[in-house]
Amino acid sequence: MGAMTSILNIAAYLFVALDELEPRRERLLGNAENLGLKGTVLLAEEGINLFLAGEPASVYQWLDQLRADSPFAALTWKESWSDTVPFKRLKVRIKNEIIRMNHPTIAPQSVRAPAVSAMTLKRWLDQGADDSGRPILMLDTRNDFEVQAGRFAHALDLGIRMFTEFPQEVKKIREQFAGKTVVSYCTGGIRCEKASLYLTQLGLSDHWQLDGGILKYFEEVGGAHYEGRCVVFDEREALNPDLTP
Repeated sequence: MGAMTSILNIAAYLFVALDELEPRRERLLGNAENLGLKGTVLLAEEGINLFLAGEPASVYQWLDQLRADSPFAALTWKESWSDTVPFKRLKVRIKNEIIRMNHPTIAPQSVRAPAVSAMTLKRWLDQGADDSGRPILMLDTRNDFEVQAGRFAHALDLGIRMFTEFPQEVKKIREQFAGKTVVSYCTGGIRCEKASLYLTQLGLSDHWQLDGGILKYFEEVGGAHYEGRCVVFDEREALNPDLTP
């Protein structure tokens, strides 16, 4: 790893029931400050969502400290590299939701919708159908400006400006799902945790969420069947399928 790519960027989330949010916030903030990390950590009763960057050893030390707290032991993360830290400051905040949907019956900390791995999805898209022969419908759960930067080929785009619009807009087009296997996707997987549960509430049975989102797909299989770049929410703005800005 050369000097050009010396900064480790991590993205992670975990839906898990949390209490004692303020003590956890103070501890995570203090640890990150001590290690010189920048980025954003969101805590809510439904879990944690984070984007952090810094020296690799410091990032891994912070993750070790985080995962030593038992609710976070199962946390996994996605990595990418940059030559500078793409965040100006450090924020650790308590929110009502770690990804806002305004739909209290959707509780991913209690149940998880079925997920498909990047490798399996690529195979399905290569062969034009899932393993039972059903055609694949890719459902983009992201906002319109993200879709404009890049998307899976032939994906269905809802034209939403914010994720809170997803439930009403997807309800309008659910007849397009008939006879197809629906795979919902987003940047890192977190929006689909809620979107997939909502599709279940709509009565849809043949649907999956892309595990780890577009970023995990890029990491594991590259840019196959994906057109353009993927918007990320830091100063890098968008990543290519090789995870470079």
